Amino acid sequence: MSTRNKPISAPALQRAAPVFAALGDATRLRLVALLCAGGALSIAQLTLGTEISRQAVTKHLQVLAEAGLVRDAKLGRERRWELEPSRLDEARRSLDAIAAQWDAALLRLKDFVES
Repeated sequence: MSTRNKPISAPALQRAAPVFAALGDATRLRLVALLCAGGALSIAQLTLGTEISRQAVTKHLQVLAEAGLVRDAKLGRERRWELEPSRLDEARRSLDAIAAQWDAALLRLKDFVES
């Protein structure tokens, strides 16, 4: 078995689970997409043009922060939120490992069916 097809470890899955749970909500996923595209943004900027209250966005940002996906920095009287890309990279690596396992399983099935 190559390193690429090595099963993902239980601790790695445990670390990735909060990220996937946080991203499982459409509002939080939208906030992450905005932060990916726009850099550090204030709550006012994140709610602009939406029906979502600032209080609701703050709660969603707290969930994302607990998952390690975003961080805030105080800038004067305002808090700016920005993406923490390392956590997304870690989650992507987990998905890559799972995808590699699926690819290997499908290849084994194909070989079995064709033999």
